Amino acid sequence: MLHLRLITPADRTDDVVRLIETTVGTAHLVVLPGAARDPAGDVVMCDVAREAGDELIGALRAFDLDRTGSIAVEDIDLSLSHRADRAEQEAPGEGADAVLWEGLTEATHEESTLSVTYLAFITLATMIAACGVVLDNAILIVGAMAVGPEFGPLAGICTALIRRRPRLALRSLTALLVGFAVAMLVTVGFSYLMDGVGLFTKVQLEAERPNTNFIYRPDAFSFVVAVLAGIAGILSLTSAKSGALVGVAISVTTVPAAANAAVAFTYSEYRQAWGSTEQLLLNLLGIVLAGTATLIAQKLFWRRRRERT
Repeated sequence: MLHLRLITPADRTDDVVRLIETTVGTAHLVVLPGAARDPAGDVVMCDVAREAGDELIGALRAFDLDRTGSIAVEDIDLSLSHRADRAEQEAPGEGADAVLWEGLTEATHEESTLSVTYLAFITLATMIAACGVVLDNAILIVGAMAVGPEFGPLAGICTALIRRRPRLALRSLTALLVGFAVAMLVTVGFSYLMDGVGLFTKVQLEAERPNTNFIYRPDAFSFVVAVLAGIAGILSLTSAKSGALVGVAISVTTVPAAANAAVAFTYSEYRQAWGSTEQLLLNLLGIVLAGTATLIAQKLFWRRRRERT
């Protein structure tokens, strides 16, 4: 269940209350006339089944409440109520499958912001991966994958394409490109430093490296895994199962490919650098295509489900 707290202008309260009362899947309606001070108005609260939440939020935005008042949405971890149980049964579909488009847009907006923290995480992940490729250490590669925050901007691009939000698309693309550019540039400097102290050598990079040579040898499986990871990542975001994102991050060879390209460039190993760049681009393309297709499928599914209901 979701909890909605609304601030409504006094002349819109009756319309809002009528909308909530006629929306399938709502419960626990509370109206507090004149309780709001900034902005001034009435406070309306209710609970709504997650599968009915997107439709209700869209209708509330049609009343311009996001501009003249306020719409706040919270997840309810525990609700002991027979009326809430009945509301969930009346709402179409399953809550775990429901997509809150406004919530998805807001989440990807935050995750795709080019911030100091984002740059720090992607840079640290790339440097950890650089150590992994030189040492041929699969554990370090997996650790770097888990640390990398690049799925946020990728999900932002997918969401922006579906929601037709050019500003979100530009923000996400900027975070992705600038993040990888900064991370790779810093990793080049890091590689020179490690070479200077004798911890990185060209011999290590040119070795067969059976545990990590897949990073600069892209093939059809690289794209297949990226597609599967893109689907899983979007599903984890839309179903609020964020724990699955760690598995998604470990599945795709983005940060390790960027790291291998940076180290290879340091030692003028341009063949490896180009192969790693191909691996990186192939993974990014697969995730974006699969993520966008998943969102389209979810949008069509819920549209038909509501029409049938």
